[in-house]
Amino acid sequence: MDFSFDAKTQELQKSLTDFMDSHIRPAETAFHEQLAALDDRWAWDSVPVLAELRAEARKRGLWNLFLPGEDGAGVTNLQYAPLAEISGRSIHLAPAVMNCAAPDTGNMEVLHMFGTPEQKQRWLAPLLEGTIRSAFAMTEPAVASSDATNICTSIVRDGDSYLLNGRKWWITGAMNPNAKIFIVMGKTDPSAARHRQQSMLLVERDTPGVEIHRPMHVLGYNDQEHGGHAELSFTDVRVPAAHLIGGEGDGFGIAQARLGPGRIHHCMRSIGIAERAIELMCARAADRVAFGKSLAEQGVIRDWIAESRVRVEQLRLLVLKTAWLMDTVGNKGAHTEIQAIKIATPATVQWILDKAIQLHGAGGLSQDFPLAAMYAGIRTLRFADGPDEVHKNALARAELRRQNDAR
Repeated sequence: MDFSFDAKTQELQKSLTDFMDSHIRPAETAFHEQLAALDDRWAWDSVPVLAELRAEARKRGLWNLFLPGEDGAGVTNLQYAPLAEISGRSIHLAPAVMNCAAPDTGNMEVLHMFGTPEQKQRWLAPLLEGTIRSAFAMTEPAVASSDATNICTSIVRDGDSYLLNGRKWWITGAMNPNAKIFIVMGKTDPSAARHRQQSMLLVERDTPGVEIHRPMHVLGYNDQEHGGHAELSFTDVRVPAAHLIGGEGDGFGIAQARLGPGRIHHCMRSIGIAERAIELMCARAADRVAFGKSLAEQGVIRDWIAESRVRVEQLRLLVLKTAWLMDTVGNKGAHTEIQAIKIATPATVQWILDKAIQLHGAGGLSQDFPLAAMYAGIRTLRFADGPDEVHKNALARAELRRQNDAR
């Protein structure tokens, strides 16, 4: 078995690590200061330091790394995994600097895989250039959206256009005025088979009838660094028929194709969050004294640090295996492993962050350290792209079937 990365990956790791140390980590404070000074706090991608960092990222070839093929950097999932992990150490800044931030990554993948030439030219090209942002509107307040077939937003064909009516919430990035395009999932045929009722439309932000109502807070955070999570509505929104992605009834399948890579990207970055938490934990333990000795000498603290290292190493191996399977047998062949990492990663990283916060005392809850914000972000991953329970149910069902077949 060979656990080493290939030469291209090692070269990109070295370049990205240097970029993180020399440019991104030193710019974190300036980014948040400039963000706080914006007239529109949601337009986070307008801060000057981000433009400077993006120019440097492009110069170093650290741009669109998430997307394979001619549109992206030409790396595989396995090659991208350690790079995404490095970027996760500065989760609010590094992915955006490299144009590898959600939800744009998933939306670019959708357009890359399913968009028409006209859709790619109009929307994929500026997204790849980083000149606009986007949002993905699937979740709804009135139904249990953990079952995506429940969504009830209506998409009705009317001549050479569609009429769109419905309400969405937790739409990441939609508060940002630079999110010019939404990919909206709704029902075109409620009488069709359960997984053929849904379709996806490209809806421009300034289309009459599109209304942004409010931002949703995450454990008290407004998450403005990601353009917020909006509640919005569509009232008799008329969209050209040419804005349909794929065909009518393809929406559920497209969503599944989008969410697979999205789930592993979240997991890759989350490992980087865990590594930064361990780094902060060890620094704090070495710096503080309680009851006559360093925290680093306290048995309970050493137990937390040892457990954190074991858990993150186990998690990394599972994520890398999943990336390798996605490259070799495809997303469908890696379905069980994608579910496994989606279950394991948020819970594992949440545990590590909890111990890091506890070690920092009350400071760990404050804005003086990034741990509380990281914790809020990781906790949301137990809902994002499907809640834990949905993935556990599906994974268990597949395991029962596999064992039954073996018997």
